[in-house]
This record gives sequence, structure tokens and C-alpha cells, in this order.
Amino acid sequence: MANKPAPPRPAPRLYLATPEVDDPSQLATHLPELLAAADVAAVLLRLKQTDQRTMIARVKTLAPAIQNAGAALLLDGHVELVARAGADGAHLNGLAALEDALPSLKPDRIAGVGGLATRHDSMAAGEAGADYVLFGELDAKGQRPSTEAIAERLQWWDELFEPPCIGFAASREEASEFAAAGADFVLVGDFIWTDPRGAKAALIDAGQAIAQAHDAAFGKAKSGPDKSSPDKIGPDKTGHG
Repeated sequence: MANKPAPPRPAPRLYLATPEVDDPSQLATHLPELLAAADVAAVLLRLKQTDQRTMIARVKTLAPAIQNAGAALLLDGHVELVARAGADGAHLNGLAALEDALPSLKPDRIAGVGGLATRHDSMAAGEAGADYVLFGELDAKGQRPSTEAIAERLQWWDELFEPPCIGFAASREEASEFAAAGADFVLVGDFIWTDPRGAKAALIDAGQAIAQAHDAAFGKAKSGPDKSSPDKIGPDKTGHG
């Protein structure tokens, strides 16, 4: 008796990183339209450093626009603010930061991690309980691996490990390449916000590029979430809570 073929894997979803937020009012106005325009699983909120009360107020200003759109809200660092600000989790930089943050984030909130220079660190992060691993972001010196090296790391992870992997794309072309390599999500940021056509057009374009690259590599995916594969960034790959 023939084995039932595996269902088509869904295309990667977008993970949108904000610019560094000082005054959140303009971003709060534009986010609902932006998040309605493309399939965004989560938003990574980058906060300008200031006192904790002000940063919490900024998160609370932006949270409804993000969470009401069905996206998870993660803080870039600032683990101590996650619960107080009503965020869904945090993105950590490096294995040590992840291990320090896990007791305060788990099991109710998302703990993602980047800054993983070696395969060993990546595996250790997965074993420690990271909800996702991110490959390709800038290091402290502003350097990052080649596109080919990032794609190779994504492919390696996708073939061997269960937690979702995310490719940090610095361009539409990288977003396509990382989707074809097997990324579960694609993080997009600066090139979206600086696009002369506007962020909405750039985000739609990135989503279409990801879908096309995925279809070419893996076959056309079903529309809508497939619970056998990542739907949202979260502890069980389908959201948390």
C-alpha cells in the first residue's frame, strides 16, 4: 500500500523588524494597514534606549495594532519589560542571553535567539528551549555571513531540527533565497522601511518573492495555515498561550 504523500509545506511567513522606535505614534498609525497587506507572523520591536517606564509606554502604544492583527509582538532584548508591557516574548542575542532569559519567559512567552556564530551554538540553543533560531543578522562589528553561507545554514537546520529557523534578509533577493533554502520565517527590516515606494509596497513585494521562491523549490503550498508546519512564531510553532 502506497504511503500517503506529505502535504505541501506552507510558504515562509514574514517577521517584520521595526526601525528603532522613539516616538511610536506614527508607527502605530501605519501598522494596521501594513500588517493587513501581507502575511506577517510577528513583529520585532526595536526600542530606543531610555528609562523603563517610557519604553513600556511605547510598547503598550504599539501592542494593539500588532496583536489585533494576529501577529506576535517580540521585543529586541529588554526581557525585563516583556511581561510588564504585555509583549509576547523577546528576541535574544547569543546563547548566554537566551539561557539567562529562559526562566522569566518560559513557558508562557516566546524566546527566540540570534547571534549564533557556530553550528554548536545553534544546536545548544535549540536544546535549551529556543522557540526559533535566527541566522544572518549583523554582528557587533556590522558584519554578516554571505548570502550563500546563510542559506546553507538554514538548509542544514531545516533538514535536521524541529524548532523553526528564520533567515535575516537584507534585500528582496535574499528573502527569495532564504525561502528556497527552507526557512520557516523570513525576517525583513531596514530595506522595507527605506523603500522609496513605501513600506506597504515593499512588504507586499517581499511576501510575493518569498511565495514564488518557495513554490519553485517545494511546489505550490496550500493557502492558509497548515498545522503540520509553522504557522506562528511560538513555543509549539502554532502560537502560544
